[in-house]
Amino acid sequence: MAGPVRIVRDLKPRTDPLFTAKPFSHPVSSEPLQLLSVVIPARNEEGAIPPMLRHLHLELSLRGIPHEIVVVDDGSTDRTWEVLSQAAAEIPEVRPVMNRGLNGFGRAIQLGLSQMRGDAVVIMMADESDDCRDVVRYWNALNEGYDCVFGSRFLKGGGVIDYPWVKLVLNRAFNFFIRLLFRIKLNDTTNAFKAYRRSVIQGVSPILSQHFNLTVELPLKAIVRGYSWTVIPITWKNRRFGVAKLKISEMGSRYLFICLYVWLEKTLSRGDYRKRSDAEPSPPASPGSADRIDPPSSGQTA
Repeated sequence: MAGPVRIVRDLKPRTDPLFTAKPFSHPVSSEPLQLLSVVIPARNEEGAIPPMLRHLHLELSLRGIPHEIVVVDDGSTDRTWEVLSQAAAEIPEVRPVMNRGLNGFGRAIQLGLSQMRGDAVVIMMADESDDCRDVVRYWNALNEGYDCVFGSRFLKGGGVIDYPWVKLVLNRAFNFFIRLLFRIKLNDTTNAFKAYRRSVIQGVSPILSQHFNLTVELPLKAIVRGYSWTVIPITWKNRRFGVAKLKISEMGSRYLFICLYVWLEKTLSRGDYRKRSDAEPSPPASPGSADRIDPPSSGQTA
C-alpha cells in the first residue's frame, strides 16, 4: 500500500517574491487592524497543543503583532483542558474556552469566533500541521486592505508533507468540483487555515455548519457576498501527535450540502446578502418604522 505523499513545491525563504499575496480582487478596507485573534479548536490534543501554542506566541511576539489565542476545548477526554490551563498561566495571550454544549468542529469554531476580541481572526488547527510563519503573512496581507486571505498548499511556493494519499486524491477532486461550480480560481477551499476581518465573520453570519464543512462555508460565503480576497502559498505537514478528527465517510454529504446551499444563494438571491460599501445608500425605511414622524394631532402646535 502506498504511504503518505510528500509534495513540496519549491519551498523558498519567506522573503522570496513567490510568497507575496496573489490578488483575486482589489483590497478595499483601509482601517488599520489593532488585534489579531487566532481561534483554535482542540479535541484530545494534549500532546500537540503545548508546543504549538509556544511556537505561535513566539512567532507573533517576535514580529510585534498584538494577539490573543482563543483555544476551544471541544469535549476532550484526555488532559487537553489541563494543559490549556497551564499554557494560559505561562502565556497571558492564551484564552482557553470550554465548549459545554454539543461538540463538533464547526460548533467549536463558532464558539471561538463569538469569544474573540480582535478585529481580525486566523482559524488554525491544533495539531501543528499549519505553519506559524504563515499566520504572520496572513496578518500582513489583511493589513494591505483585504477582507479575507486564503492559503493554498497547491500554489507554487506552498506544499504538503506526509499527506495521506487517499485524502489527497479526494481533496483535489472536491476542490476541482468547487472551482467548477463557483467559477473561482481558489484551489484549496477545503483547508481550514484562513484569515478574515471581523466584518467578514459578521457578514457571513449566521453560520450553518456544525462540523468540518465550516471550512468551505466561510470562504464561499465571503466570496459570493462580495468581500475582497487574496491567496498566498502555505505549507502543511501531517500531525506528529494524536489522531485526525476528520472522518471522510461522515463529511461528504455535509460538504455537498453547504456547497449547494451557498451556490443557491449565489444563483437565486439577487445579491440580497452581498456586502454593502459605505458609499451605498441605506434602504428606505418601511412604512410604520420607528423613524416615522406623525403629523401633530388637533390642539397641538406644529
